[in-house]
Amino acid sequence: MTSDDFAPSRPKVYAHRGASAAFAEHTRAAYLKALADGADGVECDVHLTRDQHVVLLHDANLDRTSTGTGPVGEHTLEQLRALDFSSWKGARIPDDYGGVADQFLTLPELLDILRAAGRDVGLAIELKHPSPYGLKLEDRVLALLEEEGWTPGESRLENIQISFMSFDTDSVQRLLQTVPKEYICQLVDDFTVKEIRQELGLGFLTGGAVANVMRATQLEAERVLDAGEVTIAGPGIDYVREHARNVQRWLESGRIFRVWTVDSEKDVALCQGLGIHEITTNKPAQVLAQLMVSN
Repeated sequence: MTSDDFAPSRPKVYAHRGASAAFAEHTRAAYLKALADGADGVECDVHLTRDQHVVLLHDANLDRTSTGTGPVGEHTLEQLRALDFSSWKGARIPDDYGGVADQFLTLPELLDILRAAGRDVGLAIELKHPSPYGLKLEDRVLALLEEEGWTPGESRLENIQISFMSFDTDSVQRLLQTVPKEYICQLVDDFTVKEIRQELGLGFLTGGAVANVMRATQLEAERVLDAGEVTIAGPGIDYVREHARNVQRWLESGRIFRVWTVDSEKDVALCQGLGIHEITTNKPAQVLAQLMVSN
């Protein structure tokens, strides 16, 4: 498989946690909206519940996007279903996108939504670490997909083309034991001490220590991409701007690029100009409209 296989007349557009600018991220409404918008694929983040169900959430804690609190991994699926994961967004959900109680999704439920799309669609699954269950997360996701009928060699489930992503290189190595490298994306970002302190609310010393760990993670991710251990490179848009030399080298080496999170017209144009293959965005309709005009 080469970049030519992934090089349509325009970049493919993946909806980041669904059409998450319109509706609450990872909800039924966000994914149905993404499909209605014409997104080529959707992206999701996964965690394990206490009773080992694979659920769609970005954060390790419930506080930001639900009426609950505390770690996702300490709650059962039944407990999570009792929470409201959509009202915080303040967006009215159309009747045909389900009620508030229908918005929280497991991975199998997302697969059902994508199966019903009536066309080929991509699914990019990000495995979130650190996880309280370690690499059991990878094992459970792969086992679940196989139960659904997914075939690792082609990484396909009916009309759904599935790829896997992680910042964690141990996660990537575990995935490589089962999944061909063509369907694995090594995520990479550019971390600074200042950003870590601000995002996590940490002091000078603690923030510096955490930033050092994350910087080591970044260097290992870059090594994985330099070595060609996976085919798909997944840098953030800030990384693309700041590390043009790495981006050019990986493009010339045949890496497929999936860049996140690309919402502005300027960033879409930058990605298109560089020859980026896949754009991940919160605003799939807007990005698709821009790409159609400029194509």
